[in-house]
Amino acid sequence: MDDSYNPPARFATALDELHELVAREVGSHDFGGTDYLPGLRVLLQSMDYDPRFSERGRRYAWGTVVGVLKGRAQAIKSMAENPGFDKHAIGNPVVITGVPRTGTTALHRLMAVDERFQGLQTWLLDSPMPRPPQERWADYPGFHKTAAVLEARYAAAPGKRAAHHMAAEEVDECCLVLRQGFVSNLWSCGWSAATYDAWWQSQSEAHCYAHFYRCMQLIGSTTPEKRWLLKNPGHIENLDLLFAIFPGAKVIQTHRDPAFAVPSLCALLIQLHPIMEDGRRQERAHNMLAREVAKWANAVRKAQRVAQAHPGQVLDLVHGDFHSNPMQVLERIYDFIGMDITGEARAGMEKRIEEKPELQHGVHRYDVADFGLTKEEIRERFGDYVERFNLVRERT
Repeated sequence: MDDSYNPPARFATALDELHELVAREVGSHDFGGTDYLPGLRVLLQSMDYDPRFSERGRRYAWGTVVGVLKGRAQAIKSMAENPGFDKHAIGNPVVITGVPRTGTTALHRLMAVDERFQGLQTWLLDSPMPRPPQERWADYPGFHKTAAVLEARYAAAPGKRAAHHMAAEEVDECCLVLRQGFVSNLWSCGWSAATYDAWWQSQSEAHCYAHFYRCMQLIGSTTPEKRWLLKNPGHIENLDLLFAIFPGAKVIQTHRDPAFAVPSLCALLIQLHPIMEDGRRQERAHNMLAREVAKWANAVRKAQRVAQAHPGQVLDLVHGDFHSNPMQVLERIYDFIGMDITGEARAGMEKRIEEKPELQHGVHRYDVADFGLTKEEIRERFGDYVERFNLVRERT
């Protein structure tokens, strides 16, 4: 979140103002075609209609939109400045996905210890460019901007650090660049956005994935020989689009009892509500869980259908197995992706497992009762998914 920009009186009529603001800061009026505009227009209209923004929330929301459009413009500008960035195809990435709060982040950052992989660092998702050598990252204003925005976010909502810590230098989720196409589930997470959400659910994200692919080519153009390691829960709803751009992808899908995973997600998202909006916290909490349960239940069903059409390309992992014996699970993963764990990578992974960096900032606590559904009702919405992966017994 960035509250350094003064928001307009009305968002829906500020489309030109938004583009001019971003163009001045980036030094370019090229936004890479017009496929992002329908979603941006609906988003701005929704921002006038759906949320009850506090004054602070209005600034944060506007700053978020400015930042995402700025990231898109910077990516397009950098592509123009680096001819030939797209000469290397991206062949067989390793992609971690699954319902949120099923261990995707911990697994992603653990595997990222292996330096044979390359990933999407948070600051490069905000400012796509050819990835410079790590020792020079501190020389880039974009790196410091991302770090400052993250620190401001945790200052405003300290509980978010324990729930999902992000750092400018660490690998992060593909959705942070996918949303530059403005057809994204993320726009329904930061503040109330029911009208945008209704529109989003009937849209294709194909143009977002095309932009995402080119951003990966741009960021990885300095190390095209390295295999990509990606992570994004939202891919389970778009595995067909993922396999369309990465036919050789190896997908790792994580599974956890949704009666714990989805309320945990909602407890993370609702922390921003008192910062962004005035009142209606309980009402939004109840609406949020109902929406997230329906969304992710549909997503796992769709992912199952797509996985069946791509035999041998999706590996299922249960959250509890990873927590009880992470190195054993990593052996399964490396066998699946056709790689060996080197001695150096193993030592780094074992060190990270022992240090448990995900717990350094406290424990994320929540109560499903705050969100209006029981655990049994949540599981029921997921049909046979819980039984298929033995998730309740796994939790016990």
